[in-house]
Amino acid sequence: MNKTAVVTGGNKGIGLEATRMLLDKGFNVCVVARDFSGFPLASHTGVRTIVFDLSRIEDIPALVADIGDIDVLLNNAGIMYALPYTDYPREKSDMLMRINVEAPVALMREASASMVQNGGGRIVNNASVAAHTGHPDVWYGISKAALVNATKSFAKLLGGKGVVVNAVAAGPVETDMLHTIPLERRKAILQAVYTGRFARADEVAEAMVWLATDCPEYINGTCIDINNGALPR
Repeated sequence: MNKTAVVTGGNKGIGLEATRMLLDKGFNVCVVARDFSGFPLASHTGVRTIVFDLSRIEDIPALVADIGDIDVLLNNAGIMYALPYTDYPREKSDMLMRINVEAPVALMREASASMVQNGGGRIVNNASVAAHTGHPDVWYGISKAALVNATKSFAKLLGGKGVVVNAVAAGPVETDMLHTIPLERRKAILQAVYTGRFARADEVAEAMVWLATDCPEYINGTCIDINNGALPR
């Protein structure tokens, strides 16, 4: 019997690459996104598309109940506005925190119930190098730092029950979100990295899928840096 993976934001970018990799590993993949226009895997027999707005936190329990038992959860979806802290509308910061923090936490809470009942599961959160730096988009940095903390908290809560919870913290990646970063900041990042390029979506996805499938169980509660020297630690 094939296992079930859930990938939020799996319709494009990192999430799409992760979906492809999970399909190659034999998973049935539920892709959760707001829009599936142009989604290249829509007709794949192993893919279930679920149109859902992750800002609807109160509806996440029903979403997970409809999916059923979940073996792997990739909390990949996220947003960034790249606004100055002096002009950050409350509705924008509220939405960002709902999508980047509250939704992943709710999904971890709900999806982990079947994982615990079935003796194990994997959760991987897509954080960001912004979690570890003084990021210009203050609320984005705050949200990703909170997601790293939530990763460690859920690993501690669930690790003894067979659930492995980790995160990745990538630098800028060649996805749609890259264009929200001001040009001067992009140039500065490229000067800092070892190879003079941004990460590819498949490189981040490969790390996430490894954590979700093949990494040792003893790697739990960690956040893997993927920044090519932009933030050596």
